[in-house]
Amino acid sequence: MLALAALTTTPALGQDWKADYQVVRFGVLSGENEKDRVQRYDGLKSYLEKTLGVKVELFTAGNYDGVVQALAANQIEFSFLGSSAYAAAWSETKGGVIPLLAAEDADGTSGYYSTIVTRCADDYKNVEDLKGKVLAFADPDSTSGYAVPFYNLVQQGFGDGFFSATPFSGSHEAGVQGVANGTFDAAATYENSDTRGIPQRMVLKGMLKDGVICKIWESPEITNGPFTARANLPEALIDDMRDALETFPTADKAAFDAMVSNEIGGDNPVAGYTRVDHDHYQWIIDMRDWLKEQRRRS
Repeated sequence: MLALAALTTTPALGQDWKADYQVVRFGVLSGENEKDRVQRYDGLKSYLEKTLGVKVELFTAGNYDGVVQALAANQIEFSFLGSSAYAAAWSETKGGVIPLLAAEDADGTSGYYSTIVTRCADDYKNVEDLKGKVLAFADPDSTSGYAVPFYNLVQQGFGDGFFSATPFSGSHEAGVQGVANGTFDAAATYENSDTRGIPQRMVLKGMLKDGVICKIWESPEITNGPFTARANLPEALIDDMRDALETFPTADKAAFDAMVSNEIGGDNPVAGYTRVDHDHYQWIIDMRDWLKEQRRRS
């Protein structure tokens, strides 16, 4: 009878959070235009509603900081974040966020690369060729679109005065499109591999013609950004969301493939998620502190 009682009461305990969270909201960063973001994540939204048994809402903002501030203000419960955006959220909330899962490719890797792209027709071969040119960064809270390329470029000798201007485009797509249109000479963005990334996705969506954009620089590998929870959420809600997301790649493969753009994944598509903790991202926080110090000095 005791065993039966345990079986009948344990699920109820796991569902207690639903009384206070009848709507669960998760944020998505502004790597691409809002319409395409919403469309790519619509399958996950439907899957989570079915799996969790509550309404799920997608939160988007015009820049990365909008999502970070929404987490800090308890306006959303979870968010997909880049590594630098996670570091920003961790600092903004004084450690009030928890990294849960990071995407993992079929070969077991869980990282990506910041890249600098130019117009192929301009025939730039390397960063040295961009002296006096305009390099666009994506967003101040973007890992691959700002923090990592800026940090590495300065370390490599391409600091103050090398570029004529380094504006923020607002998003990865806007930066790459600006290069294609001639607004910028170069832009920082990201690729998971030579077959999957922002430029490849834009070609797939018809926003760019193949062969217009060329990569001239690549960073060291960056750990994939985490799906992140607010630390002040009920533990059962965090556990249920983590479990749901972990099973998503197999429970609704079509929706998962659409969300992660596996149609351009080549021979190493995104396969699922691996669990991560804060230690994976401490170096990003240290790098952001370095960036803040550089800004104070200037």
